[in-house]
Amino acid sequence: MGSQGGFYQSKEFLDLVKSIGEARSKAEEDRIVLNEIDTLKRRISEPDIPKRKMKEYIIRLVYIEMLGHDASFGYIHAVKMTHDDSLLVKRTGYLAVTLFLNEDHDLIILIVNTIQKDLKSDNFLVVCAALNAVCKLINEETIPAVLPQVVELLAHPKEAVRKKAIMALHRFYQKSPSSVSHLISNFRKRLCDNDPGVMGATLCPLFDLITLDVNSYKDLVNSFVSILKQVAELRLSKAYDYHQMPAPFIQIKLLKILALLGSGDKQASENMYTVLGDIFRKCDSSSNIGNAVLYECICCVSSIYPNPRLLDSAADVISRFLKSDSHNLKYMGIDALGRLIKISPEIAEQHQLAVIDCLEDPDDTLKRKTFELLYKMTKSTNVDVIVDRMIDYMISINDNHYKTEIASRCVELAEQFAPSNQWFIQTMNKVFEHAGDLVNIKVAHNLMRLIAEGFGEDDDNADSKLRSSAVESYLRILGEPNLPSVFLQVICWVLGEYGTADGMFSASDITGKLCDVAEAYSSDETVKAYAVTALMKTYAFEIAAGRKVDMLPECQSLMEELLASHSTDLQQRAYELQAVIGLDAHAVECIMPSDASCEDIEVDKGLSFLNGYIQEAIEKGAQPYISENERSGVLNMGNIRNQDHHEPSHGLRFEAYELPKPVVQSRIPQALLPSTEIVPVPEPMYPRETYQTPVPSNPSNAGSTELKLRLDGVQKKWGRPTYTPETSTSSSTSQKTVNGAAQVDGATTVNSTRETYASRKPQVEISHEKQKLAASLFGGSSKLEKRPATGHKVSKASSHVVEKSHVPKSSKEVASEKTAPAQPPPDLLDLGEPTDTSTVPSLDPFRQLEGLLDTTQVASAANGATAASRSPDVTALYADTPPVGIHNIDDADLLSGLSNPSVTNMPGATAKPQLTQSSGKGPNPKDSLERDALVRQMGVNPSSQNPNLFKDLLG
Repeated sequence: MGSQGGFYQSKEFLDLVKSIGEARSKAEEDRIVLNEIDTLKRRISEPDIPKRKMKEYIIRLVYIEMLGHDASFGYIHAVKMTHDDSLLVKRTGYLAVTLFLNEDHDLIILIVNTIQKDLKSDNFLVVCAALNAVCKLINEETIPAVLPQVVELLAHPKEAVRKKAIMALHRFYQKSPSSVSHLISNFRKRLCDNDPGVMGATLCPLFDLITLDVNSYKDLVNSFVSILKQVAELRLSKAYDYHQMPAPFIQIKLLKILALLGSGDKQASENMYTVLGDIFRKCDSSSNIGNAVLYECICCVSSIYPNPRLLDSAADVISRFLKSDSHNLKYMGIDALGRLIKISPEIAEQHQLAVIDCLEDPDDTLKRKTFELLYKMTKSTNVDVIVDRMIDYMISINDNHYKTEIASRCVELAEQFAPSNQWFIQTMNKVFEHAGDLVNIKVAHNLMRLIAEGFGEDDDNADSKLRSSAVESYLRILGEPNLPSVFLQVICWVLGEYGTADGMFSASDITGKLCDVAEAYSSDETVKAYAVTALMKTYAFEIAAGRKVDMLPECQSLMEELLASHSTDLQQRAYELQAVIGLDAHAVECIMPSDASCEDIEVDKGLSFLNGYIQEAIEKGAQPYISENERSGVLNMGNIRNQDHHEPSHGLRFEAYELPKPVVQSRIPQALLPSTEIVPVPEPMYPRETYQTPVPSNPSNAGSTELKLRLDGVQKKWGRPTYTPETSTSSSTSQKTVNGAAQVDGATTVNSTRETYASRKPQVEISHEKQKLAASLFGGSSKLEKRPATGHKVSKASSHVVEKSHVPKSSKEVASEKTAPAQPPPDLLDLGEPTDTSTVPSLDPFRQLEGLLDTTQVASAANGATAASRSPDVTALYADTPPVGIHNIDDADLLSGLSNPSVTNMPGATAKPQLTQSSGKGPNPKDSLERDALVRQMGVNPSSQNPNLFKDLLG
């Protein structure tokens, strides 16, 4: 080898790589790279460098660029290498430019011609190198330059070229869908390619297209099922195996596509049942890639129209995942279980001990995934256990981002499934105390609203107990240090409104606590403002009740401090407090009535109370009010200036500058025009810009007879063109392909025996505490229920709106519920993913309440959903049919349906069954409407509620 190292590289290059790898610090590595940059700058500029040397220099530049240093001085040399005739040098140049340049670089224009030439090369390796560069470097503007050549390569005899051409078209579609919209049918054609690699590459663009428009590709369901069956039956060569799994990545992509096509479509889903059952039975679960295929198969089963046998097979796989010692497989099992409980809630009960183990696992990621599962399983019977667990976990973590998410979910579950108002207030106190200011401010408003409204009934005694318990708990919490600002605002408001309402605490006790809050949190002006307002309410209620007000010394000092405060808000509140204390009882009772937070405030937007004052002012000569619309036309500075005759001539001018005065064409008789110098030019026929400006009267120009040259009819040679080029648009009809339906063979039945979690684990005695926790989480009635919080309406976490919707049950109602038989859960539930709770409908909920459905209609809808949830009989699908290979998909049959768009309208498609329940509980809708109207003054927007609540609950 002499002075050369291995792989035909010089010893100097190998020493560079070795020295970089042995560098002990970043500074040492930077020193080595900077020395190399200086060396390359000197050598790369030398004339007549051999190709072998230049190729090595470019590779060394790649090393420099990958280490984060600037190698832009050598970019042009890499571009030149792409023009070389040598295959090795050309591919090295293409590799370098794809790493150096981006699609918007200025040097891209120098590569387009080279790519066009290489795409037509006879050497397929050169064509492949050019296609690799096309995927990386061609931008939206240069797509038309290479698009025709890429389309021609779809019929290239080499499968590698066809595969890369499909990938290039997919890249074009991602960058500019409109540029290849007329070529979508090519993806359908390549689905029937004889080479499995080309077919596998075609699945990627088809997946993107199906994601955007599912209905247009329903006719390909049988084709995808046929391909997946052939792959699962080992019809492909061993070259596509990975860890003894037949083409697992093709299987995963096909399962993703089938999940999209079968969602809510019963007929399409029935065509998939057999092949999915084969995958569950034949797939090897001893390798990671086999478990990946099984997991994707579970996702597909949970998306399509449900089938009981497939759900049982999916439950068996989930059981193996949860009983594994690998945290990754447990994570997959928890995630898959969360998907299946939307369809079959009782599946989670079979794995309750495994879920408890995952909840207590030290792996934080697994624990968070388990909390997501419990969030989906929450109902009114286990909400207290789950929320307490979430709060304990929230206290133990320091990640503010995830702590915010946990707090939001705790608030949502408490609002949705609160068993009582007292429990809701205690839970909110814990969330505020430990999550701090991470909680949404709307939650604080909702909590104050709940305390103000009470149970929503005429039971004043129950409402009084609720407020007394809140006051007592808040007085106890005030002794703790470092309370969040939002929580302190709630405490001050409650103490000001109801601190002395029940007589348990005197005014001096409440005011003393409020002064302590204002002093302890003196840097927070918002908290101090709430405290001063609470002081004013407390003293006002005492004065209105006829009791003598004795201001504490600390309150007096606080008042004196705030009266001289730099904050105008605090100063104004202090003056208002001082003024209120000096009023008599009747005046105070009129301006600050007790417990008036729920009273409606009528806002007079027209300010009608000022009509008398306005009429009196007009009679005295005042000008009438001019509306804003009329004001814009009157308040013209030029008009005002013209109307004002007393304005001096040297004053400032505020109007815009005048446009140049157009030249007035002189009316000279034809006889006076010279015959040789100027020739009249006709009016131009091409479009030109005209400015319609008023011509001011100028006496000096009126009689001007100066002769001027007319050039308005002469076409310009420079400047903006005066014509508009015609644009030709070519449109081609995207055709649809109808693939021949390939029947699947083999009568398959899923009759695997499911292991229980206890049978897999060693026979160890399960602790009584864990059994009790599992009974709390998973026990209770199997009946699906969605119980709103008692005494207030509920909503999703995004809106955090608390409303009243529950009425305390009487003893007769409780007895009747105990004697009523429990209904079995329906087989099918909503298959869709949970809706985004952040999306808030812009509808007025008060108008929605006026059109409540009749209970008979709701009941009939629920009966209809139950009837529609019966599982289909798929016994006829397990008939023996001859096997069909990928090569047997007839291209002629596939293309014959391209022009028949009606094939996409698949009959038998059914909508997702919805579960509708009616509840006879809750207050009268009319009364709720009136009460909600009374509390709008609190600043809570009832229209932010989201009615889409989770229906996928465990029975």
